[in-house]
Amino acid sequence: MAEALLSGILAQKVCTADEVLVSDRDAGRRQWLCDRFGVETLDRNLAVVERSEAVILAVKPQDLDAVLDELAPAASGRLFVSIAAGRRLAYFEARLIGSRVLRVMPNLACQVGEGMSVYCGGKDATDADTRLVRRILESCGRVLELDESFFDVVTALSGSSPAYFAYVVQSLVDASVASGMAPAIAMELALQTMRGAATVMLQGGVAPVDFMASVASKGGTTAAGLAVLESSDLRAVLKATLDAAARRSTQLSS
Repeated sequence: MAEALLSGILAQKVCTADEVLVSDRDAGRRQWLCDRFGVETLDRNLAVVERSEAVILAVKPQDLDAVLDELAPAASGRLFVSIAAGRRLAYFEARLIGSRVLRVMPNLACQVGEGMSVYCGGKDATDADTRLVRRILESCGRVLELDESFFDVVTALSGSSPAYFAYVVQSLVDASVASGMAPAIAMELALQTMRGAATVMLQGGVAPVDFMASVASKGGTTAAGLAVLESSDLRAVLKATLDAAARRSTQLSS
């Protein structure tokens, strides 16, 4: 995710490569980032923070305690942007005394400029902080500001759902292959069909129920397939899937 954001930031000229510092504990990874993006890389997180006004924390939730303990002495007066699932604003504000904090939930499609990101600001975040974060996120896709109370649902819906959409695609491909279609052809058909359907609904402002009605004619092939879906427990399964992801997000915040 850090790489996806970095790619968007530089491609859309939110800043230039010489204005970016990156830290990573893996020497090979640091060299790759330097070669790929032309940014300066360091082996210590604190060294990055000491030289920066705004810091993106692209760190797994389970690693944050140790990272924030290291950064706390240099936190005051700086902006921190977290993309860690489940970690609330209050968690960062209690550890990074004197800083300003924004919380972001992006998704993996940021790496191709089609991301969906949601953000919320902490109690001391300024309008300038918000504008900067929006510019960063808009360089990678669409952006919404929502209250933090929605973030467990956001994590489940836009953060985790790309994996669930991929699961559906793979299931459709497997069914087509079982009927004799070549895997590569089935995959192309499934992926482009999903992309096209999403584009029509998103760009045309078409509600899913209206989109389904426009595809399905009475007594036709689409109607036959939809009848199977409606008679199944798929809606309940999808709700249980999102509920499980949202619960896990809540657990990570505790």
